[in-house]
Amino acid sequence: MYSYCVSGLAVASEVDLPGLIAGDPARAPEVTIRHDSVPASLDGAVAVGPTWQRTDRQFLMRIPNIARFLLEDGRSIAFEAEGDATPQDVAVFLSGSIFGVLLHQRAHIVLHASAVLVGGKAVLFCGVSGAGKSTLAAALGKAGYPLVADDQCAIATGEGGVPCIHPDGRQLRLWKKSIDELDLATRRRDAMRDRLHKYYVDPDGAASGAVPVGAIYALVEQRRGDTATIERAEAIDATRLITANAYRPSLIEQLDQRADYFRGSAALADAAGVFALTRPLGFDRIADTIALLEGHWAEIGLGGAAV
Repeated sequence: MYSYCVSGLAVASEVDLPGLIAGDPARAPEVTIRHDSVPASLDGAVAVGPTWQRTDRQFLMRIPNIARFLLEDGRSIAFEAEGDATPQDVAVFLSGSIFGVLLHQRAHIVLHASAVLVGGKAVLFCGVSGAGKSTLAAALGKAGYPLVADDQCAIATGEGGVPCIHPDGRQLRLWKKSIDELDLATRRRDAMRDRLHKYYVDPDGAASGAVPVGAIYALVEQRRGDTATIERAEAIDATRLITANAYRPSLIEQLDQRADYFRGSAALADAAGVFALTRPLGFDRIADTIALLEGHWAEIGLGGAAV
């Protein structure tokens, strides 16, 4: 068995999951991953979609030509590969989308975001695939801000009702161009999939232990002009922004969690500022974006430049 720690959870897996950092094998697993036969449908399904079905306890998902996955009670994942799918193909989905479903089953608020540690708190950058979340997190890592999570952030209530994130224990996932532009070639590891120029990359530093959420930024591409800006979202807009940036928003409907996300988003908006970060995407402007962020963090009490 392979041991990992994902979003604070001890994971025992029958298969290697590249991109995750090894956990403590002596710790009792809270999630297990195994290769097993998986049914094509669920008896007693209460909701059905084109590629998924669910009961109160189970969630069945099919990724065509990759695998069928069966998740139970947020505690176990069984998978059965399809066609010519390689272990590498299956692993990408297990550690990504499928684990995101499991975190939803465990009633976490899961955002499509990367996060770094600033002044003892997690600062999140949300956005769709390709918005630059991982690239910005990598650049901030080089500037001295440890990585908290990449691609998905699972938020749970900590002491005193404070929303917290457990460090995700995974490597960054970066395209070759980002690796070259940020001079991270020495940290590059295996490709995520064959014929895909996206790689696992060791972060410069990583946080340990649960950290409270300090700020959330929704990334917006600057299409006119070249000046990065930060604008605070009003309470209602903040709640909508958080929900819109859920990890796989369709899961909110599929798992009947709209009310949970509304309450969780309101708590996040109240506990941490929610902002729209509009910036040019060129690598030559990343330093300007970091300087803008550092100034903003000083303004909202998160501290200024990294030490």
